[in-house]
Amino acid sequence: MKNIRSRRLILLSSAALIFSFAQYSRVQCQVTDQLHTPAKGSPERTAILDVLREEYKSGQGIHVIFQVNHLKVHDGWAWVTCTPLDDSGKPIGELWPSLLHYEKDKWVIKDLVAIAEALNDPVGPMEPSRKYLNEVQKKYPGVPADIFPKARG
Repeated sequence: MKNIRSRRLILLSSAALIFSFAQYSRVQCQVTDQLHTPAKGSPERTAILDVLREEYKSGQGIHVIFQVNHLKVHDGWAWVTCTPLDDSGKPIGELWPSLLHYEKDKWVIKDLVAIAEALNDPVGPMEPSRKYLNEVQKKYPGVPADIFPKARG
């Protein structure tokens, strides 16, 4: 009888501990507070870059790592500008700007190309103008301006 109680206590303690870690991990990926750049190796940064890696792999058919040139997160939005690299660190693609939003416990990439096409802006998100970034905020209400890279002109 005492043995059964001990096992139950251990199982309940283990379940509570696992639940606590799961909640902590979930919170780490859902940032809704102040502007920040997630640290290298952090769960939040990894989650953001994993979404971009998967998108790159589905489009180009190859695995990449990223050199991050700009990464700012605020209120569940992220702007990332990165360069795809092969496993040896050699660039294999052009600079890639991306806007992501945290929805239903995952990061989702938002379309930036359509905005550039609508404005007839040939560089669009590559070197965003103030006008371009204003249009991003119109299309995606709630995007905080402080995540954007420095606007040209």
